[in-house]
Amino acid sequence: MGSVTTDRSSLAHELAEARERYRTARPVAAALDEQARDVMPGGNTRSVLYHPPFPLRIARAYGSMIVDVDGYEYVDLLGEYTAGLYGHNDPVILNAVREALDDGLGFGAHNTRELVLARLLVERFPALELVRFTNSGTEANLMAVSLARATTGRSAIAVIDGGYHGGFLTFGGGVGSPVNAPYETVLLTYNDIESSRAALRASAGRIAAVLVESTLGSGGCIPGNPDYLRMLQDEARAAGALFILDEVMTSRLGPHGSAPELGLEPDLITLGKYLGGGLTFGAFGGRSDVMAAFDPSKPGALPHAGTFNNNVLTMAAGIAGLTHLLTDDALNALNARGDRLRITLQSLMAPYGWTASGSGSMVGFHPVTGPITRPADLADADPGRRELLFLDLLECGWRPALRGFIALSLAVTDDDIDRFIDDVVTVLAARSSL
Repeated sequence: MGSVTTDRSSLAHELAEARERYRTARPVAAALDEQARDVMPGGNTRSVLYHPPFPLRIARAYGSMIVDVDGYEYVDLLGEYTAGLYGHNDPVILNAVREALDDGLGFGAHNTRELVLARLLVERFPALELVRFTNSGTEANLMAVSLARATTGRSAIAVIDGGYHGGFLTFGGGVGSPVNAPYETVLLTYNDIESSRAALRASAGRIAAVLVESTLGSGGCIPGNPDYLRMLQDEARAAGALFILDEVMTSRLGPHGSAPELGLEPDLITLGKYLGGGLTFGAFGGRSDVMAAFDPSKPGALPHAGTFNNNVLTMAAGIAGLTHLLTDDALNALNARGDRLRITLQSLMAPYGWTASGSGSMVGFHPVTGPITRPADLADADPGRRELLFLDLLECGWRPALRGFIALSLAVTDDDIDRFIDDVVTVLAARSSL
């Protein structure tokens, strides 16, 4: 793995020009950014959305398109970081939410829709024998880890160096985030069977859970080697720990999630993103004997609070998506579209020193020469090259993530993919510093 030598002065000049073009073309967004800074730190309430000189500010969206406050339209390739699987205004989802609104909000009680969505999820994902809802994937992972610690009586969790499981479970660069939950951690090197096995065996008596994604989403869109993932599962079981598969992003990689595709049988899985139909959603669940710890009808049950865990709008949107839109054929076609995008990008971007990564409808592209098997392989990725390509793609009418991440929605077409590939190649060929 390595990076291509870049003319630093040329890159700095071209990046400054691109930022200035972005700035001058968006006076409304610039003014709103200044106003936002008066009431939010840096004008921001979700860190990942920031990029200099100021972030996109979207006014409306439809289908696969987003429209910013200055009137520019973009094909949305980011797909709300995998949560926007159904596009922005599918009528099936909208009608379901409108019907739920007519029934009223905030019951402060059980409702009928939560039962329907819970059954749909249990039927869809083999690992789910029992499930509980949360408000986000972050909450789902926190609850799953806390459950493992409570049931095993152990304190530590094994996680991937460079892994991400929400804002309180972030493990980049060998250190955790300063705002992480205060869990004792054992860091593992992704896809390195021998070192990870040794680390797990050395810490076997204190590990409550092994927590991993089958494809690292925020960690670089890096697929896990099936043998590596099965080793983690086997070592967790041998140590008396729970194997937790974070499927918040990766559940979209197969009709029944990524676990069956890889021959995995996790003790617990965590879910989120698109399964709420585009609204705030999370869930965790798994083996009934483990999840029974939350049964409030039993003495000593573990508590699990959350005012909006079963909110009727999310329940309605999630049901509509799973029952009317997300057929196996539709999901398989979407992942095939993503595979074609990744494979084509890899062949066309490699001569420029870029590498494409990912699985199915989750695609990444990085300014390194590859191969990429762990987050540390991205250490030499030049943030200036990333940003310049991002800004150029915005000018062409495409919106990926700044970090080079794509999560396709069902609204993105094969024609969109072809046009995007053409524009990527055009931009790379025109920029000596890319």
